Amino acid sequence: EVQLVESGGGLVQAGGSLRLSCAASGVTFDVYAIAWFRQAPGKEREPLSCIVSSEGSTYYADSVKGRFTISSDNAKNTVYLQMVSLKPEDTAVYYCAAAVSCSDTYYYTVRDYWGQGTQVTVSS
Repeated sequence: EVQLVESGGGLVQAGGSLRLSCAASGVTFDVYAIAWFRQAPGKEREPLSCIVSSEGSTYYADSVKGRFTISSDNAKNTVYLQMVSLKPEDTAVYYCAAAVSCSDTYYYTVRDYWGQGTQVTVSS
């Protein structure tokens, strides 16, 4: 059974930092990439970042490039999203998902291989 569990969300002031974790089971990072998305109320889901551990590649959306850093700990089967210089517009539910591949323009996620999300709220 595949499980992806996000954690690390919370309430932070603008300019602050958070580190999100995505603990994966039932998937291995040599086969699957892990991507982060977010969805704010009334908005479409937005792809943020992806890590392809088998290639040593990372991808970022322009909206978070330079502020968010994705990394993985293969021993713990966990992917992290370090977020700094947070802005109120970063407020959203953040999800991780397994993907078969990622590119600069698209993350090819696997249906049903998604976490439940963690809320990030950035106050002004």
